[in-house]
Amino acid sequence: MDVSEPILPGPAHALASLLDVPEPDGALPLLWHWLYLLDRPAQADLGPDGHPVRNAVLAPPGPGRRRMWAGGRVRTPGALRFGEPATRQSEVLAVQEKAGRSGPLTFVTVAHRITQSGRLVVDEEQDIVYRAGAAVGAPPDDGPEVPPAPGEWPIEVTPTLLFRFSALTYNAHRIHYDRDYSRSVEGYPGLLTHGPLQAVAMAEAARACGVEGALEFEYRLVAPLFDHQGLIAAAVPGKETTTAVRDRHGRRTAAGTLRKLRE
Repeated sequence: MDVSEPILPGPAHALASLLDVPEPDGALPLLWHWLYLLDRPAQADLGPDGHPVRNAVLAPPGPGRRRMWAGGRVRTPGALRFGEPATRQSEVLAVQEKAGRSGPLTFVTVAHRITQSGRLVVDEEQDIVYRAGAAVGAPPDDGPEVPPAPGEWPIEVTPTLLFRFSALTYNAHRIHYDRDYSRSVEGYPGLLTHGPLQAVAMAEAARACGVEGALEFEYRLVAPLFDHQGLIAAAVPGKETTTAVRDRHGRRTAAGTLRKLRE
């Protein structure tokens, strides 16, 4: 499936305001392409959880399956620039069935390639997991709070922030903004903080350390993060920049590695 549109500064301005980070000048930082070239399914094509169930590159493998973002890999050999049209090509690369403790799991790898002015600027693979519809249960006790250390970036996670990020990325998944649905239907203790938001936070922590340009970023979500648990991101630059997200009690929920590409 191909999607084409001009890259305009409005969505980038909105994300910068949402996270209180520097607004990009001329080209998008790492992962900000997630605000552009979006699928916009018809309302009639959405399932009860808010995700499309038909007429989409990625549709659930069966009724009642819960969708989770597990991680991904992104290469940005070029800069995605404002004021020029771009095209995204998407396809499913692999589907793998496994047995989990809560029932069957379906692992799906989706590829996205974005070109602009005839040049590949984003080469991405996303890992999505579909699980059975059983409730997930509450996370372990939070324990004492661990204050942010020097170099860590705390983000106050509120229902408003989650709703606005959902709107920016055209994500209708109800676990991010409908607390009653998240608790009573999917069995979560609160609103779930987006996996992509955690990945963006890690990328922005690295950008604050001066890690920019042509990059390769591999990241994974290792535990669910809920709105009442906060979000604290960090990046440690080096030959490979390591990134992480933890909650305010010290429990790690995401991790990543950034490498510079040869330009």
